[in-house]
Amino acid sequence: MVTQNEQDDFGDALETQVFRALADPSRRQILDRLVAGDASVNELASGFSTSRPAISRHLRVLREATLVVERREGRRRIYSVNPQPMSHADAWLGKYRVFWAARLQALKAMLEAQPPTSASTHLEENEP
Repeated sequence: MVTQNEQDDFGDALETQVFRALADPSRRQILDRLVAGDASVNELASGFSTSRPAISRHLRVLREATLVVERREGRRRIYSVNPQPMSHADAWLGKYRVFWAARLQALKAMLEAQPPTSASTHLEENEP
């Protein structure tokens, strides 16, 4: 039986892998391409200036983070997006969305409470 601590440790490790995988712009581009549809390594490599082996290494990192799923069709390996692990990243980022929404609302309220400056008045006078 798996304990709660072991589950938490696994979740933290997976979250770390997801963020490490998403940190690389090439891997994000690969994910963006796969959102449009499943593709083989060769199909993915044709859209990049990097080599096929480099794309394969990126795919291995994405696979280890469970962000992509690989299946075989004959001799070809086809990759597709697995969006579920991104929910970990989204949950973590959600805390900061709330923070920034509150900060932006406070900034808006402060700006609306200030009287117009001469520059904004000048702009309004010159508008057609």
